Amino acid sequence: MTALTAPASRADRLRWTFTDGLTLIGRELGRLRQEPGELVAALIFPATMVVLFGYVFGSAIAVPGGGNYREYLMPGLFAMVTFTGTMAVTLRVATDASRGVMDRFRSMPVARSAVPFGQTGAEILNGVLGTAIMAAAGLLVGWRAHGGVWATVEAFALLALMRYALSWAGCYLGLVVKNEQTADQLIPLVFPVTMLSNSFVPTGGMPTVLQVIADWNPVSALTAACRDLFGNPGAPAAGPGADLAWPLAHPVAATLGWAALLLAVFVPLSVRTYQRRGR
Repeated sequence: MTALTAPASRADRLRWTFTDGLTLIGRELGRLRQEPGELVAALIFPATMVVLFGYVFGSAIAVPGGGNYREYLMPGLFAMVTFTGTMAVTLRVATDASRGVMDRFRSMPVARSAVPFGQTGAEILNGVLGTAIMAAAGLLVGWRAHGGVWATVEAFALLALMRYALSWAGCYLGLVVKNEQTADQLIPLVFPVTMLSNSFVPTGGMPTVLQVIADWNPVSALTAACRDLFGNPGAPAAGPGADLAWPLAHPVAATLGWAALLLAVFVPLSVRTYQRRGR
């Protein structure tokens, strides 16, 4: 069998997938240049959240243990924007599916798994830019990271990891709904998930059932991890006498566990669903 007809090795397939994925990431970024309104909205939203929640809630909510509410709030807003970014991926994937873009990709010599990798890879870059805008807005209203350089880098790395893991969930959902109108109607469903957490208020004052849900909410784990690493008020005081749910007592480990679970579930689901759509 000649080299031209020999089946590609696993290493070759991985290399082609990676190369095609990078090309598709470039395609997604190019689309943002052609549709600047989407990019502007994505950048304005984080800054608006900082001003809106920081000054509206800040005058009415006391921070556990004392401290500046806007410093307490910022990790929660970082986590909120990380989770709401899921729906941006869902909408993009559903739009491509409904407009026949996915079908055109299947007719081209493109690695099948490269398409979802390209969609989720582009979301990492969007997320980094949005997080940077939100951090700049936070600095303007008085937020500071007090945990040191490496702890701050670790917090932002956790945010990026969780956003990437969630982007795979969004990719799968977009492939399933297949319709941009349906995907658009699903966007409001993300907000109850982000609100039922410790992002904006402590969970201790919630009814027992809601408190349990909030404490085990991955948004709460990510928020608590960022508060701990940034050195902001409201970080969980874990210790021998602390009465905390496990995710709040070990927020970094809980966040890593949630991210690993999301990737383990939705990467193969997304790739398999995309491949089956062409059959």
